[in-house]
Amino acid sequence: MVSRVKVESLSRRTFLAAAAMTPLAALGQSKGSIPVGLELYSVRDELKADLSGTLKNVADDGYQCVEFFAPYHAWTADKAKDVRKTLDHLRLRCYSTHNGLDAFSDAQIGHTIELNHNLGAKYVILASAGNPKTLDGWKQVADKLNHASERLGSEGLEPGYHNHQTEFMPIDGVRPMEILARNTNHKIVLQLDVGTCVEAGSDPVAWIKQNPGRIKCIHCKDWSAEQGYKVLFGEGSAPWKAIFAAAESVGGVEYYLVEQEGSRFPPFKTAKLCLEAFRKIHGQAA
Repeated sequence: MVSRVKVESLSRRTFLAAAAMTPLAALGQSKGSIPVGLELYSVRDELKADLSGTLKNVADDGYQCVEFFAPYHAWTADKAKDVRKTLDHLRLRCYSTHNGLDAFSDAQIGHTIELNHNLGAKYVILASAGNPKTLDGWKQVADKLNHASERLGSEGLEPGYHNHQTEFMPIDGVRPMEILARNTNHKIVLQLDVGTCVEAGSDPVAWIKQNPGRIKCIHCKDWSAEQGYKVLFGEGSAPWKAIFAAAESVGGVEYYLVEQEGSRFPPFKTAKLCLEAFRKIHGQAA
């Protein structure tokens, strides 16, 4: 336990950063062995054709976790239980899911909670806010996340938000991501999509440092001016070593997720090559 004297002697940012590392223990991981997983949108067609086979392929490549995206929300509770059995058999974890706005509605949030409990997830990530045009519109998104946090928090889950380019493009001189960060409680995860942040001209390292303890998950998607998102991990413009250093020192990262929108290789080979590159750049052993 941190003593009152020590807490008072720390700056607010330093304390938040220190506290943010605690969930690593809750996930059964040390700071030096942060899991790396695959955002399953990367193999979306394969997943639709053969869910179990796709998960086996992902596990065989050496990924430790996966993130299901919005179509999972149409599953029944029993299907989610069956998927969890497959995950357990393959020694894969599902720490988070990607969701549309409807999953956070009063009508659907109960189903969202049940599915995420059955999958063993901890974070329920809002994948898109639609298209708010004003700063007040983004404040309304923040309000929805805060409202969802009350319901999800009572069930042992936490909401989060996944950025795209739009959130880093200023409106009246203010980036929408700043509005979301300032107007949501600090339990709400700011899931960083690196590629879209870089494409929008923002600095992902600076963003991590500005939001200590809240960058609990990072989508490791690269980008280059020449090839867009078709580059493999490590081939683009993202400063990965600096991102890892910031994420693991102050960001509070608990797991990484490789994400690919397509490359010059088939999806499964792309996923495998990206994991190999991730391990080389990050320094993780296979």
